[in-house]
Amino acid sequence: MDNDRTKDLESRRQRVLAGGGEARQAKQRKQGKWTARQRLGALYDPGTFQELGMFVEHRSTDFGMDQADAPGDGVVTGFGQVDGRLVYAFAQDFTVLGGSLGEMHARKIHVIQDLALKSGAPIIAMADSGGARIQEGIDSLNGYGEIFRRNTMASGVIPQISVIVGPTAGGAVYSPALTDFVLMAEGIGQMYITGPQVIKAVTGEDVTHEALGGAQTHARKSGVAHLTFADETALIAGLKRLLSYLPSNNLAPPPAHPAAEPDARAAAAVEQVVPDDPNKPYDVRQLIFGLADEGSFMELQEAYAQNMVVGFGRLSGRVVAFCANQPRILAGCLDIDASDKLARFVRFADAFHLPIVTLIDTPGYLPGTAQEYGGIIRHGAKVLYAYSEASVAKISVVLRKAYGGAYLAMCSKSLGADLVLALPTAEIAVMGPDGAANIIFRSEIEAARDQDATRKRLVAEYRNRFSSPYVAAARQYVDQVVTAGELRPALVAALWAVGEKSEDRPAKKHGNIPL
Repeated sequence: MDNDRTKDLESRRQRVLAGGGEARQAKQRKQGKWTARQRLGALYDPGTFQELGMFVEHRSTDFGMDQADAPGDGVVTGFGQVDGRLVYAFAQDFTVLGGSLGEMHARKIHVIQDLALKSGAPIIAMADSGGARIQEGIDSLNGYGEIFRRNTMASGVIPQISVIVGPTAGGAVYSPALTDFVLMAEGIGQMYITGPQVIKAVTGEDVTHEALGGAQTHARKSGVAHLTFADETALIAGLKRLLSYLPSNNLAPPPAHPAAEPDARAAAAVEQVVPDDPNKPYDVRQLIFGLADEGSFMELQEAYAQNMVVGFGRLSGRVVAFCANQPRILAGCLDIDASDKLARFVRFADAFHLPIVTLIDTPGYLPGTAQEYGGIIRHGAKVLYAYSEASVAKISVVLRKAYGGAYLAMCSKSLGADLVLALPTAEIAVMGPDGAANIIFRSEIEAARDQDATRKRLVAEYRNRFSSPYVAAARQYVDQVVTAGELRPALVAALWAVGEKSEDRPAKKHGNIPL
């Protein structure tokens, strides 16, 4: 090739690689942020990233944009290998026009989204942007709309993960909300519809960017963030770990992983985790740690709706989706936030053929006017819908309490559980033995000389006659009653038995999930 042409190509490449220039990149680093290319370099296996659209430029001329230098138009797009797997990604470059989204910036993202969907590969979105490029007006808005539509079309077909490592405001927040998982870096990643200045002007409230839309706000209060990390190094490591549980698309299996036994100490402790006393709290995560392969459980939305635990783990090397009531928080009751958290996780697992293991220990739905006024009926119905709709392998375990509608909601036989296991401590009934006995035997208790002794006797009779796991097993609502020590082998065997099952659903365009 002509030497001058080679030099020209290299000069053009270097201009784009420099982004917004050394001064702006230095400012980025001073804020504790990586540059767009640093992020992609940390994500991909060395030497595998192939950049696309490097020489794209905006074509806006209004408001002085004809003088604006914007290498790559503020976004880096391409594909490469992450742990040997094909993954597409784009990273917004805040050093170039504040990473703002204009017509050509958006078009680069559209190309990557289309290629990822055609190729059946995950897509990672690294958001660090000042928002819509107002100089480009409606073209910028159209760019966002095209992204949203592609997010929706790809939903349930390829995994979509958003990484928030800078400001994300206004309409820009809806693309992350449409993706499967949102990861945020503390102190530098923020998401909100309207910023602090607008809120101050409209409502008079004073709030900082971090308090309004920072990682901890979305991890604890809104539930938007699935995972948060102290810095970008930890975030990329967490992102890679999350990818290790996910198939490349809805027709592919998750990445292969050697079968492994759980940690010996955790496995031995399983027998002691679930107390015999139905009212004594415990941490259900300790049970999951003992059931799953050693070190394999990755909890999602850990700080949000803590009465529900969801996450990925492995059983004998196979990826499963764990869902569990958390008796340590609100006694494991289902409420609005827990219902939303559980339903969406179940639907993701079903879309990507990940077997669902549900651990049940709940006394029911959380009572109170706040829950009723907030719509616990429609939110709770999402759980019923998600489990009933799911055609993937569903294995449920009743640990202790499984009362009323909450028992049905937590993937009972009635909702299509393939196999239901129960511990001897399980209680399956319309309501708890104490409450039921007080209603059914009220006259007998009131007439007794020793009301406390009579109540205890009648509660025990009710428990043995109506809520024992053997009553449910006699009607085949429970398939096996096992000890805690037998639970892992039973789960592995159940996964082997139904993990590859096939199940049809009625032909329809789509259902109408409760909102």
